[in-house]
Amino acid sequence: MTISTTGMTSVSNTVERIKTTLGDDPDLIVHDAPEATVVYLCGLIDISRLEREVLTPLSEAGGGFSIRNSTMHRAETIETAVKSLLNGSALLIRHRDLSLLTVNLISMPHRPIETPDSEPSVRGPHEGFTEMLAVNVALIRRRLVTDKLRVKSWMIGSLSQTEVRLLYLEGTASPEVVEEMARRIGAIKTEAILESTHVEECIRDHPYSLFPTMLSTERPDVVSGSLLEGRVAVLVNNSPFAIIAPYQFWTAFQASEDYYLLTGSATFVRLVRAISMFIALLLPSLYVAITTFHPEMMPTNLLLSIAAAREVSPFPALIEALLMELTFEALREAAIRLPRIMGQTVGIVGALVIGQAVVQAGIVSTPMVIVVSMTGIASLMIPRYNMTFPIRILRFLLLFMAGSLGLVGILFGLFLIGIYLTGIKSVGVPYLTPIAPLRLDGMRDLLIRLPLFSVIRPAEASIASKPPEADALSPRHENEGGSS
Repeated sequence: MTISTTGMTSVSNTVERIKTTLGDDPDLIVHDAPEATVVYLCGLIDISRLEREVLTPLSEAGGGFSIRNSTMHRAETIETAVKSLLNGSALLIRHRDLSLLTVNLISMPHRPIETPDSEPSVRGPHEGFTEMLAVNVALIRRRLVTDKLRVKSWMIGSLSQTEVRLLYLEGTASPEVVEEMARRIGAIKTEAILESTHVEECIRDHPYSLFPTMLSTERPDVVSGSLLEGRVAVLVNNSPFAIIAPYQFWTAFQASEDYYLLTGSATFVRLVRAISMFIALLLPSLYVAITTFHPEMMPTNLLLSIAAAREVSPFPALIEALLMELTFEALREAAIRLPRIMGQTVGIVGALVIGQAVVQAGIVSTPMVIVVSMTGIASLMIPRYNMTFPIRILRFLLLFMAGSLGLVGILFGLFLIGIYLTGIKSVGVPYLTPIAPLRLDGMRDLLIRLPLFSVIRPAEASIASKPPEADALSPRHENEGGSS
């Protein structure tokens, strides 16, 4: 309900209405000054600025109202005034006419700009986003000093009132992609947005997809480079992670550091990452399939060595692989949840101790420990953290298919994964672009990185993209993922 200020009969009446609206909040401070009563919420404003810019001018007014502040605005309703209080403003109730004036004195505690922990790099900027939206936008503006940078803003969440901004370069980003992203953001209906992931779940194309259809990053240089490629970025207040779309599968092999290395070095690292991804996905399955169904494919010496090592193991290769993979996943999760120093100790010591113990006890064979260790190391080579989850999940699926059908099961599983990937889109752009559909101009910055002067803008940035399927934007989907 909107309460107009025209019905206010006294300062005390106005203050009581504000207290009632806020439920007698103990942080609400009321200060009587000669010309006005000052109301604010403790902890949200800068007290030194309040003294300097509001209280001192009021006490020295001498019968006048001498406050001069560029952020001063008139609040027409109690509801507007309370929203300003909650956003870090001080409220002035003038004694003469009971008008409500707000002065922005916000002083929100925030951490300084630091090196992003999730995306470290040896060469390149060591700046990461913070939880302050204004700081994050400024980091991008500092890199893209152009009047073509466009910013759109929304306040989302009936309870959180979280600001969400859409950034793109006019004339570079596809107008259809910009319009579609703006429509999706504007259609979000939820009580609260607490992190950028909540926005991503509400606007992504395939809500139940294992594979990410939008890139999440906390590096300003990655966002700036993506904007130059014609993509769009979404920044959310109180979140250090930006969302970038469209997003293709091949981006999982690319890291921000690639563009600060020489062409040959960057290409070599990308190829190693691609090979590592296939090792992380297929190595345990291939071991199970070959040792169980196709031992004739191995050299004789290797076959005899593996057979001798597996003599003491009471379990088939599939059970061995599942036991070791589940143990490795548990160690990985424990290392993340524990404090940083303890987590590193648990990850290293735990893997060594458990690996040696299970071999000595005859529960798991030595070759299986080697296979799982190589798989774990290979999975760490994937630079995009959110891409490691589908690889880890599909590894278990392929394990079961390899244990049931051998190499035929692995090939059938890869065939299903390929069909699944071809059906995914990111804001209307095919997920496997530029391989499927084939676009030769987009391969200059795929696995092989050519010199920057020869890299042209991706095709999806310059041609109109077909909007995603209607079922991906159903009302059910729009209302999911943001509430907490």
